[in-house]
Amino acid sequence: LRVVPRSSSCILPPAFFAVAMAQMLLGMGNPLLDVSANVDDELLKKYDLKPNDAILAEDKHQPLYADLAAKPDVMYIAGGATQNSIRIAQWLSQRAGATAYMGCVGKDDNAQKMREVCEKDGVNVAYMVHETVPTGVCGVCVNGVHRSLVTTLAAANEYKITHLEQAENWALVEKSSIFYSSGFFITVSPDSMEKVAKHACETNKTYCLNLAAPFIIQVPPFKATLTKLMPFVDILFGNETEAVEFAKSEGWTETDVAAIAAKVSQLPKENGSKPRTVVFTQGAEATIVAINGEIQTYPIVALPQEKIVDTNGAGDAYVGGYLSGLLEGKDVAECCKRGAYAGSVIVQQPGATYPDKPSYEG
Repeated sequence: LRVVPRSSSCILPPAFFAVAMAQMLLGMGNPLLDVSANVDDELLKKYDLKPNDAILAEDKHQPLYADLAAKPDVMYIAGGATQNSIRIAQWLSQRAGATAYMGCVGKDDNAQKMREVCEKDGVNVAYMVHETVPTGVCGVCVNGVHRSLVTTLAAANEYKITHLEQAENWALVEKSSIFYSSGFFITVSPDSMEKVAKHACETNKTYCLNLAAPFIIQVPPFKATLTKLMPFVDILFGNETEAVEFAKSEGWTETDVAAIAAKVSQLPKENGSKPRTVVFTQGAEATIVAINGEIQTYPIVALPQEKIVDTNGAGDAYVGGYLSGLLEGKDVAECCKRGAYAGSVIVQQPGATYPDKPSYEG
């Protein structure tokens, strides 16, 4: 791979480099009501599901939600990858007005439940409300320490850039200094993502993206959007599986996660004022961070197996913890420490839930 020098097209005068005292984080994604329950291998086999995978539901998966609802331990949780991360960032920040979130929901009780949860957490939600399509759901199949996610986007799939461009919503974009979307949003509103990513570049703000799942990298139209967004991405998140899949999609021979992270960090970038940061989590192993081709590793919080209740949302929590550090102007080491803490809290709770107040001490 030839390393292309970063373009100077978005280099801005020094006046833009000052960091506001009170930064704001805006998330854009697919708001979903998680239907979570413990399942056995037989149910995974019934629906042809893999451990630690995330897919969009097909017709054959629709009865799954009723199967999960019938489980004695079923839980209903405000979810969706980006919404999870934004809620965690707000929880760790404990600062009023630190976060906001956009996505599309239905005009129904499920949407109202999510709105109430987010507002209780302190997240400013600016949902687009669809009059006829119901709120999306995600079946969370917990199997031991593994989870398999099956999503019916429904209203989440109806988000439109026209909502983003409404004056009151674009005002949130203008007010925000950090933006985050999971790659899942690529399937819904790539034009919205591109508009915000370019805004971030032009104003020297920070645009963050998560690879999200192998299918985002494997499906040609989604990969094309990912490729189009990459020059505007200041911070890229992913896990070890997604990292290897990304390398394959680029035709690279590297299979080592650290080597892939280093290479991704040096891909062409529009904003020449700051290098790209690549953050690849590796489950129970140390997190890999690459900047300018240089690698650092940061530890996670090791937990005994008996303390691990549910790994669903652990990756989202890590990102949320990391983003909370960005909100407070912290360095990479502190951001990773916060991410590791948030991930350790989530895996000790059923579903992607957490205590009322964090016990984090930086």
